[in-house]
Amino acid sequence: MSRPEGEGTSRIGSGRRRLGLVVGAVVLVGAGGWFAGTQVQSPADAAASHTAPKAGPVTVAVVRQSLTASVVATGSVEFASPRPLSLAGPVGSGASSGSDGSEGAEQRVTKAPVAGTKIKEGDVLMTVNGRPVFALGGSVPMYRALGPGTSGDDVTQLQKALQRLGFDPGAISGTYGQGTAGAVAAWYKSKGYDAQEPSPADQQQLGSLEQAVSAAQEALLTTDSPATGSASPSPQSSTDQQVHKIQVKSAQKALDLANDALSSFKATYGTKVPAGEVVFLPKLPARLDKVSVKTGDTPSGQIGTVTSSDVVVQAAVPGTDAQLLRHGMTAQLTTADGKSATGTVGVVADGSESSSGTGSSATAPSATGETDSASTSDSTAAVQVRITVPEPGPLAGEAGAAVKVTIKVGASDGKVLTVPMAAIHTSSDGRARVQVEHGGTVTDVHVTVGLSAAGIVEVKPAEGTLKAGERVVVGE
Repeated sequence: MSRPEGEGTSRIGSGRRRLGLVVGAVVLVGAGGWFAGTQVQSPADAAASHTAPKAGPVTVAVVRQSLTASVVATGSVEFASPRPLSLAGPVGSGASSGSDGSEGAEQRVTKAPVAGTKIKEGDVLMTVNGRPVFALGGSVPMYRALGPGTSGDDVTQLQKALQRLGFDPGAISGTYGQGTAGAVAAWYKSKGYDAQEPSPADQQQLGSLEQAVSAAQEALLTTDSPATGSASPSPQSSTDQQVHKIQVKSAQKALDLANDALSSFKATYGTKVPAGEVVFLPKLPARLDKVSVKTGDTPSGQIGTVTSSDVVVQAAVPGTDAQLLRHGMTAQLTTADGKSATGTVGVVADGSESSSGTGSSATAPSATGETDSASTSDSTAAVQVRITVPEPGPLAGEAGAAVKVTIKVGASDGKVLTVPMAAIHTSSDGRARVQVEHGGTVTDVHVTVGLSAAGIVEVKPAEGTLKAGERVVVGE
């Protein structure tokens, strides 16, 4: 039986569509199976996939560069040579005498010293009971009153100071004579003061001694004169003559003693410099750094601190760094606000001996540039370093300020091969070596270690080769 043409064609198309759907489903199922197969892992495979790759060595490149080694520390600006300042004794004739010689006046500061004052030779530091306290140059401290009859090194330096100030004391003999007394009087007068003349007690004692001499002279004359009362005295017996001679001799002795006492007193009588009216300072000009008294105080004990006008920097440096310092090295000094000056290493105090990385020992330099051997117990203990600043410039007014101290202790001879300190290893035989990495292979190269700075060290190959750009192991 025949079918319509259109109906047959429709059935064929429908069959083809069903076949395409079946084939597509099979393809999808196969693809899904393949995908699932690629994603599913065994426990062993999963553990292996989560294990970190084997770590390789940490390396850095060898660098050819110039190397400068410096010691860096923090210091403080100070004035040099601090020393306590005190009076050696009373100002004027004594603690119970005023400037006019009146009794009952206690020693009181009438014009206090001023901190920060620059002191020149001959300046008045302060006044006590209206009398001056002068500053003079000299290494012997004032320890007594100076006046006629005294002698010694302190008198010599007083005479030299008077001469420097333009008041001629005569011969620089070390003995206080009339020339020195006259120069002292003229010096005081030029400053508006009267020199210390003899006190009322001294004047009274001088009068008493002069009276004693007069009385002794009169007694001698009376004893030595012939007897009076008769026109022709009768001859004296030998006994009377002996008694008379004894009396004359005794009177003469009394006169000699009175003259000796008067001469001794006159030798010390005259213009004096009281113990408290001069302060000798080893170096002038100086600077009055601190003051311990004010107007109205009794000037006993320390009245202040005086320093040199020179500026120094005190810095604390670890012992291992201090071993690298030498007397005369140049130091760069920089304040927090950028002010700078140049100083010189002057003193390295309490240097300590310590062991280096190779077992050798070093010693810290002394102030003279020589080395001092000390304990090796703590090479990191702080060492005090004093740096002199000949031309302080902007640091002159920075007393107490903190400064950065940089001291160059060495420099390489041009550009050299350098590696981090961490790259240096020590073999069992004590030789230094570095480990050079080439394509995953590590090779030992023995080296000679040179200058080090900021964790970088100079190296020279002792065996094998080492070139800039090669990589050395610094860790795992």
